Amino acid sequence: MAGVRRARQETLRETRREIDDFLRIGAVQVAELDLGDGNGAAEKETEAAVLRPGPGSPPVTSGAVFVLVRRAGVPVGTLLGQVPEGADPTRVLAGLARELPRGAPPEPWPAPPSASVVVATRERADQLARALDSLLAQDHPDFEIVVVDNAPVTGETRELVERKYGERVRYVCEPVPGLAVAHNRGLAVVRGEVVAFTDDDVVADPRWLTELTAPFAADPRLGCTTGLILPARLRTPAQVLLESHGGFAKGFVPRTYDPEHPPADEPLFPFTAGRFGSGASMAFRTAVLRTVGGFDPATGAGTRARGGDDLYGFVRVLAQGQRLRYTPRALVWHHHRETWHDLETQAYGYGAGLTAYLTAILVNRPALLPALLARVPGGLAHARRLTAVRATGEGAGAEAVGAPGGHDSRTHPWPRRLARLQRRGMLYGPVGYLRARRALRATGVEAR
Repeated sequence: MAGVRRARQETLRETRREIDDFLRIGAVQVAELDLGDGNGAAEKETEAAVLRPGPGSPPVTSGAVFVLVRRAGVPVGTLLGQVPEGADPTRVLAGLARELPRGAPPEPWPAPPSASVVVATRERADQLARALDSLLAQDHPDFEIVVVDNAPVTGETRELVERKYGERVRYVCEPVPGLAVAHNRGLAVVRGEVVAFTDDDVVADPRWLTELTAPFAADPRLGCTTGLILPARLRTPAQVLLESHGGFAKGFVPRTYDPEHPPADEPLFPFTAGRFGSGASMAFRTAVLRTVGGFDPATGAGTRARGGDDLYGFVRVLAQGQRLRYTPRALVWHHHRETWHDLETQAYGYGAGLTAYLTAILVNRPALLPALLARVPGGLAHARRLTAVRATGEGAGAEAVGAPGGHDSRTHPWPRRLARLQRRGMLYGPVGYLRARRALRATGVEAR
């Protein structure tokens, strides 16, 4: 017993040290820099560069700046720049941005198909208004917006939609709590050939919906697309820490995942669904998503499973033989969680959602069990390598010490406390999923 007490006390001391280190993380400005077409000389490129603050941010001043770099409007990378006192932020950051790879020329897409955007929300009218304003500014030629009010306690969301947006936004109420339930409610009423999903805490780039949906017109076997998610703010230590470990972004290289040609670098494919994207920026061919039954209502935020609804959707579509494409030209700015407690909740929820969605897949598609078991040894080895990198902080960019720089730069050690919570969540996930299924039966909603 004495040994157990000593171990617990050491763990508590370690957590206190981690929180102290966490609280010393400084704020970072967020901005975007467009270098134009990139065809001119370096000096002309700098002169033509346009620097804008991130959504909702003040103009850029001296200090650390997290920058999305664009060329002719297309996102090509991120960097962290330090603007000296009295220097011109545009010139400083443009000089750093010229070192980024130019990237491949943008792919020409046909006109996008008709689209519907579903936004599930619950008692966050102020955030929702910001998201809806950005969605109504999309350049897509043919789309609708559907707000699903999930298990509302007040009438604020309905009042906001009816008062401010009228017929431009459709309002639907879903009384059963759970993100997947809300998404399925939206899926049932949309009219578009493609249905896109995003969260109420994002600001969508004006071309987000066009870039997310246009690939469907070029590839009849494409069942799903995901997009780039970057931080709208890096004002708190929690936001900076999360983004320095990759945040929700999946890089700046487009990639298509094809179940007929499994990727060699994904040993658990298609079960490593978190590598494909996130629910804050995803779209499905509407008929395909309806064919697979939508999302499992026993997964997702708002249920005992805590998450995993988006991952479940990705795997179900891939298991149908459909392709999935990650397209970084489809950008949303996401408002990350703000506190240490938020990160603790998020870490536990990620772990729970991961194993909950895997449980859901095996419950609903038991024929996939042999394929999963065959991939486990390679997947475990891959996970150990990633864990070792995260624990040591290897891979951090030397130029970005103390703040996020390039994607997944790992510039701050990932606290062991959060890693432990994620593991605990993974142990809980299957139990949470089964409890969520039982709870759904009491409401009359059928689990998938």
